[in-house]
Amino acid sequence: MHEDYHTGVDLPVKEGTPVFATARGVVVEVGENRRYGKYVRIRHARGYESLYAHLQDVLVKRGDSVQIGRMIGLAGSTGMSTGPHVHYEVYKDGKPIDPVLLAE
Repeated sequence: MHEDYHTGVDLPVKEGTPVFATARGVVVEVGENRRYGKYVRIRHARGYESLYAHLQDVLVKRGDSVQIGRMIGLAGSTGMSTGPHVHYEVYKDGKPIDPVLLAE
């Protein structure tokens, strides 16, 4: 993926706001890097994955099963961030899709 390419949506929230899983699945990655800061990636059914980034704290670990609505972290401003928010991405079969389309 190109470094400047922005997938997903940014949801501005106060630092420390709880972040919840949008669907049930299994936590496949918990990490921290320069771009996303602290992040969580969850694998869901039918080839979907979701990613939650710029977290202040992560409350799950790799291998955890999560249900829809489980608190997985707290919003923050880690990584390449200009202020407190949650960066949310959704992938289908490894390709990014617009999360807004799933909310309709």
